[in-house]
Amino acid sequence: MTEVGHQNERDLALIARLEQLYVAVVADCLDQVGVRTNVMAPHIRPLYPEAVVAGYALTVHLVEVDQAPDQSLWYSGELEAVDAQQPGDVMVVSTCSGSYWGELLATASLYRGARGLVADAYARDTKALIEMRYPTFVAGALAYDSLGRIDVDAVGVPIECGGVTVNPGDLILGDHDGVVVIPRQLAEQVISLAEEKVAGENLMRQKLAEGMSVSEAFRSYGVL
Repeated sequence: MTEVGHQNERDLALIARLEQLYVAVVADCLDQVGVRTNVMAPHIRPLYPEAVVAGYALTVHLVEVDQAPDQSLWYSGELEAVDAQQPGDVMVVSTCSGSYWGELLATASLYRGARGLVADAYARDTKALIEMRYPTFVAGALAYDSLGRIDVDAVGVPIECGGVTVNPGDLILGDHDGVVVIPRQLAEQVISLAEEKVAGENLMRQKLAEGMSVSEAFRSYGVL
């Protein structure tokens, strides 16, 4: 398995700011800076409605296989990917038709300080994942084992997930509206813009509740 050096330097305070935001406002602010295609496809959904995930992308590339390897290599790629996680990571998994995730991997991830999973693939043990409140954003549930069907061939490389290119260390935010990817080099700018927009929305919401017309509120606060 190929693994690119994992980023050790990360600003956990930036994640704390990001998780106070929401996907729609971040998507709007990415539009402002010319990044218009970084919301993942809508089939990637949270397993439970309240799920929120925010963190740095630890990227995982999957390949489909048609037989199990030698027993000494069973699940080796998946296990190495889980063990590579650091506090603040969100594991982001490339597009695949197999089931990649389950309760035991999530339990190990929690211990390592990981924030959640985003995968253009499937999960099983979904009831347990919901009960443990591990933020899991996937294409759906599928009971098949990964062994002999899919494997990890690289960690920490650029991948495609939900129609978006994700690079190691990009910022990830997921909520009930979906998942958005912030290129790492734009993270501070986009998060600051989003915080400003949320403040404007709060003022506009108050004025609308007091009876101001939508057109007048938009002229005054410039948000919608």
